[in-house]
Amino acid sequence: MQDNTLWWRGGVIYQIYPRSFMDANGDGIGDLAGITEKLDYVASLGVDGIWLSPFFTSPMLDFGYDVSDYRDVDPMFGTLDDFKALLARAHTLGLKVMIDQVISHTAEAHPWFQESRADRTNPKADWYVWADPKPDGTPPNNWLSIFGGPAWTFDPRRRQYYLHNFLSSQPDLNFHHPEVRQAQLDNMRFWLELGVDGFRLDTVNFYFHDAELRDNPPVPAGAAKTLGAPDANPYTWQRHVYDLSRPENLGFLRELRALMDEFPGTTTVGEIGDDNPLERMAEYTADGDKLHMAYTFDLLNAPHSAAYIREVLERFQRLAGDAWPCWALSNHDVVRSASRWGDGEDPIAYPKVALAMLFSLRGSVCLYQGEELGLPEAEVPFERIQDPYGKVLWPEFKGRDGCRTPMPWENAREGGFTAGGVTPWLPVEARQLPLAVAEQQDDAESVLSATRRLLTLRTAHPALFDGDLALVDVGEALLGFIREKGNERILCVFNLTGQAHEARLPLAVGRSLEGHGFTHERDGEILCLPPYQAAYFVV
Repeated sequence: MQDNTLWWRGGVIYQIYPRSFMDANGDGIGDLAGITEKLDYVASLGVDGIWLSPFFTSPMLDFGYDVSDYRDVDPMFGTLDDFKALLARAHTLGLKVMIDQVISHTAEAHPWFQESRADRTNPKADWYVWADPKPDGTPPNNWLSIFGGPAWTFDPRRRQYYLHNFLSSQPDLNFHHPEVRQAQLDNMRFWLELGVDGFRLDTVNFYFHDAELRDNPPVPAGAAKTLGAPDANPYTWQRHVYDLSRPENLGFLRELRALMDEFPGTTTVGEIGDDNPLERMAEYTADGDKLHMAYTFDLLNAPHSAAYIREVLERFQRLAGDAWPCWALSNHDVVRSASRWGDGEDPIAYPKVALAMLFSLRGSVCLYQGEELGLPEAEVPFERIQDPYGKVLWPEFKGRDGCRTPMPWENAREGGFTAGGVTPWLPVEARQLPLAVAEQQDDAESVLSATRRLLTLRTAHPALFDGDLALVDVGEALLGFIREKGNERILCVFNLTGQAHEARLPLAVGRSLEGHGFTHERDGEILCLPPYQAAYFVV
């Protein structure tokens, strides 16, 4: 029997982007009441919990990732009572609820920053990262913002620069200051006492900066760049040695774990954008005293061949020790996997086998809203672009709006997302309407039905849920591994291509598992997988 306090270990967490999930009040923007209305659908998928992207009070310059009140709901999304109702309904349905925590920086509008910037002597003067200009008036060092330009903005009141790893309206907190760390732990305690089951931690390796403010070195010619930003972004030209992933972060993660341990059954999953992301994931989740889980961008980027996925898994296995990963193929920051990995592939068959692979990995899983429908990336015209990141780097990088467009519930006006007759905050993608929930709900061949089958399979087999993983050789074109727990061993083989491939089975196998909807052919020791198919064998 799965220990309920360890529900997250192997659990599947459904990510909801509140602005785009369901609009209950007809203003064109999704809200908490809309999410509550659709929780029965989420529970029907067979997931273990939900993760809500930010819904806190915010000027919305980065759509909620700029928080001005950590303990309240932005009126755009409803009220704190609406959140409590959502939490209660989710728990009634057996769903855990995780919420985003964006604690490395605040909104410029946050009262803490308003006080801090007033002068150099106020009680919160050192709560943010302030530094004097160089003698020539330029910024203190060469650090860059992920969203473009220097990571420093000059403030004439203090005659100093403040640090911001993202927008200039998102000043970075100074985690070297013990009062800052305690204030953010207190904010998280507020939500834990309300009953949330865990946190997704935004940019979890960005909390601390180098106290000496040393320059980052350049990426050597021909060396791999960071996966944390698009290649067109100059941010990728630096080795991020001093502006993130500092050793002091480990101490704070232990403080955070001590808080979580006061609330049994709660969990954390950290987002890691780093030059060496798998190494950082292993470091941050090892030894049971820091994060419970973390995810990186290794499977959220463009490479997706069987050889590439195998290399990622090999590297993680080599580094992991007792670390626990959380894998994802899509989220609110990257091009949807059905387009990023599935471009030129069968638009229905490819998402199914990609999800089968994802749900069979050792680790927990984040499933992004609409991914269970096989939604392609939306095309958002420049005049409708909302994302400040996209506006800066257009057209080489079109921002993140294409994965954030409204969820299509029906093949109807505005996808059934809003009933207000208003224009949604982002356009509904016409190509997504035939893939709406109502269109797939009763279609046994749909991606939605496949998702439900695969999650049923995962839950029914402990080896697939949280067993060990050992890679096996099934040739270059296929991906294969064994999942094992107790007396159960399952060989999993995937063909992520549009061509049939044969491979010699790497060991003696028994019956094949059924109920997942995939087909294969077998002639003795030779396995033939048709395009976009998977096979599961009892070993």
